[in-house]
Amino acid sequence: MELRDTDRALVQAATAVAKLRCRSQSHTVASAARTADGRVFTGVNVNHVSGGSCAELVVIGTAATQGVTALETIVTVADRGREAIPPCDSCRQVLRDHFPSLRVIVGEMDALRVVPIGDLPG
Repeated sequence: MELRDTDRALVQAATAVAKLRCRSQSHTVASAARTADGRVFTGVNVNHVSGGSCAELVVIGTAATQGVTALETIVTVADRGREAIPPCDSCRQVLRDHFPSLRVIVGEMDALRVVPIGDLPG
């Protein structure tokens, strides 16, 4: 799939949140998701000894509070701008079940690519 300008802007949004909020072991990745009409929702993961929440699930919940039922594209950025990482197996399943046509941005920052959620391994 082709990387669009709006995809690059989504990566920038996730990267900005990661730079601002991912400064401890409690928050190590940030996600940004876009709806078809261009609204963007962001979130960070929450690590804790008792468990935690992945950034992708935080974004889904944040979007849901605004009445969003469909996401078009998502990206998750590791802290310190290391790369755009794929969702973990659990999040991949949730994303696939709720948004089967979701586009996922992954890869090194200088070699980003867009993959349909159904094409990710796992």
